[in-house]
Amino acid sequence: MNLIKAWNNGPGPNSIREYLVVILKGLCMGVADIIPGVSGGTMAFITGIYDQLIDSIRSFNGEFFKKLVKFDLTGAIAVPHLKFLIPLLFGIVVAMVSMARIIHELLLTHPVQVWSLFFGLIASSIIVVGKRVGNFSVKNILFGVLGAIFSFILVGLIPVSTPDSLWFVFLCASISICAMILPGISGAFILLLLGKYEYITGALRNPANPENTAILIAFACGCAFGISLFSRVLHYFLEKHHGVTVSILTGFMAGAMRKIWPWKEVLDSIVVRGKTHVLSEANILPPAYDADFAMAVSLMVVGFAIVIFLEWVSSAQKG
Repeated sequence: MNLIKAWNNGPGPNSIREYLVVILKGLCMGVADIIPGVSGGTMAFITGIYDQLIDSIRSFNGEFFKKLVKFDLTGAIAVPHLKFLIPLLFGIVVAMVSMARIIHELLLTHPVQVWSLFFGLIASSIIVVGKRVGNFSVKNILFGVLGAIFSFILVGLIPVSTPDSLWFVFLCASISICAMILPGISGAFILLLLGKYEYITGALRNPANPENTAILIAFACGCAFGISLFSRVLHYFLEKHHGVTVSILTGFMAGAMRKIWPWKEVLDSIVVRGKTHVLSEANILPPAYDADFAMAVSLMVVGFAIVIFLEWVSSAQKG
């Protein structure tokens, strides 16, 4: 009973309907993480849970680990925001497991349509998130532009060759997991840029191998360290320098539009474990203004409208 009471006292959903809403938002984040170049953090922003997500990650603090070491399970459960994180993670995992093959097939067979939908989603998200900046001062605009430039350059980089040492695997994990909660930047894409995507996925195929086990432990430790540290840094800046921080995050999303433009020409690619991963590509104009173009534009409008609708529902609930 104490465990149940500790669970119920934590922040998060309080009814079946609220649990389903959190799971649905997790599904959105999971689907976004599957799309190369699209971040789950963007979906967290769109669905209005970004601040709550950062606070929940931060809730795994010294007090939690102290109680865990003392085998005070009831006290340990009461500290982190498990009531919010577990249904959210459930939605993310379900989406990634169930939708991975579908999204992969759609990207192969209907890439323009998939990218068009996400282009509309991100375009309207920039407007929605940008409204949270508050004061549109010269400083905020400047930092927004700098964030856009950084993101624009980053998503256009070509992967590099890097060492396979465990310390570097730890470092790559720390960086890529941070990108996963940043809107506009994909953690998997960062891992690909750092030359460790194939290395990590290879280790996942045979985790029982002692060498692969060591790699995965180093990667998991890097993820835990990176997201724990970065969530606290991000929370600090959101609290102390809200306008500048949101401006930079908005800029990240704007710059990442380079990656999401529907019409592309592949310049270089690599096959990893039977799957083709694009190394470099160029954005091009639509080859023809026909029915396919009209469908792409329609999906952009649908994506744009979905975010505006979600923002309207969110505002109505707060009101």
